[in-house]
This record gives sequence, C-alpha cells and structure tokens, in this order.
Amino acid sequence: MSANVATLKVAHGPLLGPVLARVVGMLAARAHCPVDRLDDALLVADAIAAHAPGHSPDGHVIVRVGAGEDGIELEVVGLRTGGGDALMADAALPGVGNVLERIADEVRVSGEGVAVRLALG
Repeated sequence: MSANVATLKVAHGPLLGPVLARVVGMLAARAHCPVDRLDDALLVADAIAAHAPGHSPDGHVIVRVGAGEDGIELEVVGLRTGGGDALMADAALPGVGNVLERIADEVRVSGEGVAVRLALG
C-alpha cells in the first residue's frame, strides 16, 4: 500500500476502539483522506473494535492499518480459526446488512482474518 503503515496489538477492553480510531485518523490524514472516507474508515474501526475481541485467541486484537493515495486498508489478523467468517457474521445488523461490506470497496476474508479496503477518490 504505502509507507504509512502501522501494526497494532491492543488488549481487549475500553482502549481498543479509541486507540484504533486514533491510528486510523493519523494515517488517513497523512494520505490526505477526504472527510467522508475518514468517517467510513472510523466506522470500520468501530466495527472491528466491537467484534474482533470475541474471535481473538489471546486477549489481544492485531490490526494492520495502511493508508496511501489510493486508499485505506484495515486488516485484522491472528484470529481463531474461522474467526474471519465469524467477524463478518457479527458485522451484520438487522435491517442494515453487513456494515463492512456496505462501506468497503473490497473485503477479503481468510480463516484467521479480515481485510477491509476503502478507496480514496
């Protein structure tokens, strides 16, 4: 993606959402991200913070965040086997559908992770 990449390993708990949001905001600013896409990236970060802890094996959530001229990507890695599919299932809201799929330009699911990409421009 670009040189604007950070990998976070954050313990489950009340700091996961705020820490992830701050890092997403910082990297998005470096990539000159439009405000509407920043809002979308923060919604993705909120969904990850809300649902990933239930699928991580060791009390921590690992997220790689990258931002460049072409987009922002958040990748959750190191989930339990089947955790990627379970995280996607948890991101579905009644009457709304899957939040990640509705916001993202691309979603890739593996057995132990999920990558969400938002295009810029």
